[in-house]
Amino acid sequence: MYGELIAGLIGLILGVFGAWGTFHIAARSRATSARGLVEQLLSNAHRESETILRQAELTSREESLRLRHELEAELEGPRKEIREQERRLEKRGDLLDQRIDMINKKERDLDEVHRLQVEKEAGIAAGRREVERLEARRLEELQRVGGLSAEEARRLLLARIEEELKAEAGDRILRYEAHVRETSRERAREILAVAIQRYAASHTAEVTVSTVDIPNDEMKGRIIGREGRNIRAFEKATGVDVIVDDTPGVVIVTGFDSIRREVAKLALERLIQDGRIHPSRIEEIVKDTHDEMDQHILKVGREAAREADVIGLHEKVLDYLGRLKFRTSYSQNVLRHSIEVAFLAGMMAEEIGLDGALGRRCGLLHDLGKAADHEMEGGHPAVGAELLRRYGEGKEVTHAALGHHDDLRVDAPYTVLVAAADAISASRPGARRETLEKYVRRLEELESLALGFPGVEQAYAIQAGREVRVMVDSRQLDDASAASLCRDVAKAIEAQLTYPGEVKVTVLRESRSVEYAR
Repeated sequence: MYGELIAGLIGLILGVFGAWGTFHIAARSRATSARGLVEQLLSNAHRESETILRQAELTSREESLRLRHELEAELEGPRKEIREQERRLEKRGDLLDQRIDMINKKERDLDEVHRLQVEKEAGIAAGRREVERLEARRLEELQRVGGLSAEEARRLLLARIEEELKAEAGDRILRYEAHVRETSRERAREILAVAIQRYAASHTAEVTVSTVDIPNDEMKGRIIGREGRNIRAFEKATGVDVIVDDTPGVVIVTGFDSIRREVAKLALERLIQDGRIHPSRIEEIVKDTHDEMDQHILKVGREAAREADVIGLHEKVLDYLGRLKFRTSYSQNVLRHSIEVAFLAGMMAEEIGLDGALGRRCGLLHDLGKAADHEMEGGHPAVGAELLRRYGEGKEVTHAALGHHDDLRVDAPYTVLVAAADAISASRPGARRETLEKYVRRLEELESLALGFPGVEQAYAIQAGREVRVMVDSRQLDDASAASLCRDVAKAIEAQLTYPGEVKVTVLRESRSVEYAR
């Protein structure tokens, strides 16, 4: 029993040892295999690392070579520029050396010239001393031969020279005066010709008729009104003559006063556009148009000053300047004439070295008095000078306005230039028509004569001066007095004015009552 047990234990022990031996042998075999694998892996890793290192080294060398080439390419431009600058500096150095050599040569030449000059001056001084010695001997010989002292001979010689020089001086003065006069005339003609050529303005004769377009012939009847009351109210309010004839599509407005005619034209256009044509509306529109005309006149004055390049004018001066657009002188528009004179005077002033801006200012304002000569006493030169002095213009401008017609002694250059420019503008072919100026003056005289009677509110010359319409104050004159006034005006026209044919005098007196319902 125990024997079997012991035998079993021994068998078990032997089995255990056999298993352990087998396991130990297998473990040693696996360890040997693992060590060989590790060594192989290490060998492979070592070879791969060496390969990577060689590749990295090659890559770094290639990158360094590339960067070196790029750096050399970038530095090549500055190197070329430095070499170019070095070559330029070398050339400049050579030029400087040449200039220094030239300067040294010139200095040597100047030294030689200076030496020769010194020697020449010494010779001249010696010759002068010799001449003085000979002159002294000559004077002594002359005194001995002539029996005159040096002082007496000097007086005689000076007297003879003075007599000879008097005649020669007078002759030279006359020659120089003639030369200066001829040169001045040529220069003046040249200046005038240049100024005329540089500025050329067109001229159109002013007319006394304006036309107003109407949409249809039915409007003519509305303008005339029932029994002519609309057209009478319009003519009374504006002082013009309205002609409604068979001419299709137009109504004619005629009057010698340009401002009055323009107001009437604008008012009639507004009435036609508005469509409401009756006496009260006519008076309202005409009043509004008068106010707008004042603004338009100021705008025209500003535009004229801007065109002539004249700045700093007073508002009242601009207003008077704008009114010149509606004034004519021998059919020449006074504003266009003033602008032309401004340009001509300014150009002539620049030609002779004066202030062109001041010349344009004097030329533009020289006829300003024509805008107010019917309101103030005196001719337009005196009126214009007074207005300019009142509104702060300088003495050159006021003197040019006062003296451009040679009414006083001219002692200012700008006045002479303005007078010349005024004559050029007035004498251009087609610039003026004297008959129209006489016609306008005759109509103004007709109106002024009628306005001089007491009780007269307004007076308008119409029908080319063949009729004078006089509006009187109904509160001052009754019907009998109005009839008497009509006869008195007619007699005064016969006695004081010269006119062709006959003049019809019409006195209008009407009573008007106005009340407001509140």
